[in-house]
Amino acid sequence: MKTSTAIDERPNLKSDMLLEEIREANLTYLMLAQHMIRSDRVQALYRLGISGELADLIDALTPGQLLKMAASSLLMCRFRFDEKLVWELLTSHSRDRNAGIAHANILMSGSLAGVV
Repeated sequence: MKTSTAIDERPNLKSDMLLEEIREANLTYLMLAQHMIRSDRVQALYRLGISGELADLIDALTPGQLLKMAASSLLMCRFRFDEKLVWELLTSHSRDRNAGIAHANILMSGSLAGVV
């Protein structure tokens, strides 16, 4: 016979696993962002869709600070674009897929013009 506590632990286990995955994603994202910023700042600003001010903050993080930030239960990265047209261009299976990707990049870079 299963006790109610054993049944109640299952949702907590799933929740704990999800939080651990979020923390792992945060750490990976922050480490990648820091590496990109240090390697090629201009490309990093474009590819990450962040401001120069935020790039400075990420670049200055110590390993300890990076770990503390990654431990948050909030996902640090987010989808940069919310326009349906960009999603359609990126997921298109047309013969000229490269043109669709290029068009999506142009649209996204235009929306980031005020960020840098």
